[in-house]
Amino acid sequence: MTADLVYLVAGVSLLLAVVLPDLLSRWAISAPVVLVGVGMLIGLTSLPDDLPLDPQDNRAAIEHVTELVVIVALMGVGLAIDRPLSLRNRSSWRRWASTWRLLAIGMPITIATVALLGWAAGLAPAAAVLLGACLAPTDPVLASDVQVAGPQTGDLEVDEEDELRFTLTSEAGLNDGLAFPFVYVAILLATEGAVSHWALSWVGYYLVGKIVIGVVAGIVVGRALAYLAFRSSNRSLRVAERGESLLALAALIASYGVGQVLGGYGFLAVFACAMTFRSAERSHDYHAAMHEVAERLERLLTLFVLLILGIALTRGLLDALDWRGVAIGLALILVVRPLAGIVALAPWARSPDDVGGLTRPQQWATAFFGVRGVGSLYYLAYAAGEAPELGQDWLWSTVSFTIVASVLVHGVLSTPVMARLEPSRT
Repeated sequence: MTADLVYLVAGVSLLLAVVLPDLLSRWAISAPVVLVGVGMLIGLTSLPDDLPLDPQDNRAAIEHVTELVVIVALMGVGLAIDRPLSLRNRSSWRRWASTWRLLAIGMPITIATVALLGWAAGLAPAAAVLLGACLAPTDPVLASDVQVAGPQTGDLEVDEEDELRFTLTSEAGLNDGLAFPFVYVAILLATEGAVSHWALSWVGYYLVGKIVIGVVAGIVVGRALAYLAFRSSNRSLRVAERGESLLALAALIASYGVGQVLGGYGFLAVFACAMTFRSAERSHDYHAAMHEVAERLERLLTLFVLLILGIALTRGLLDALDWRGVAIGLALILVVRPLAGIVALAPWARSPDDVGGLTRPQQWATAFFGVRGVGSLYYLAYAAGEAPELGQDWLWSTVSFTIVASVLVHGVLSTPVMARLEPSRT
């Protein structure tokens, strides 16, 4: 019966993935909002009691499914970004100024603030840090309404009106991997004890080493695949000429696998691979074909996960939720993230006339649209596997509530806000 239900949910997800985007295009509501609502309605029906929805009993499945969704989304995001980033070109780094500010200032402020709120609510230090690390990164999966649409293969000049979408897209592509060191802070607190026992190894390996390994692995895999696809001497290997877009799947799996096997952060490896591949033959139509494959797979997986999440919400996932979890989740969405974003973006900001600069309304929109999503569930499931005491029901309920609240608030507001800031797009 359970296997039959999985097929049913997968079929419904596939159908909705096909019809929802166009159906909802005229309304100020996103597909994730509808999917969560449909899932909740399904959960209220007379389903079997032995469904695999308990996160405690199905932690490994949750970890691997959400992991797959995130890496597919990261490949799509990396291929969608047109703005180049060269490690040896200082000018290209300045064009990403708003992204670096959000990552270096906004994300640590968010992690620390949420951790302090969790500690004040009675959590142990390790659990409080984990809550902050899970909820701080924005999500590349659920933020499609405020991200760039896809790779442009014609005129590649960066338009000023794209700054908001570029900043949100690039932030979501990088901060999923950059949140991992702070997840390890929670794991080390729970398993190793006092900070003095592991502080140096955390800085050297988890904060610096694994980031460098992940980025380098992604660049190497991206360059190798780009050479094969575009410039290989063997015609059968030049898959770009044939338009074989399934290379996108090979790229995301290979880069993630290489990054993980070498001990780096696989999320960063996937994003770096996609960005590196995108930098080769930038005007080639093949990038758009690869992005379309990643985007379609991401949409299907995302809607499947959201449908299951909606079912779980009305089948006991929120049983441990109390006023503390509600307060922390709403505070993050409505206060903590917006203020952290403004603190990161507003002081000494680049002029809006320069590439990488944001107007004041764009700064506020960027600060507000910090969508929470599937990555938060992955981090919680991963940490619970490394330190079982971190997988407490209250954390699952609070993180799930925050995701749903973010889906609702950001999903309803994204269309009207973006239309107001980008009237030429409408």
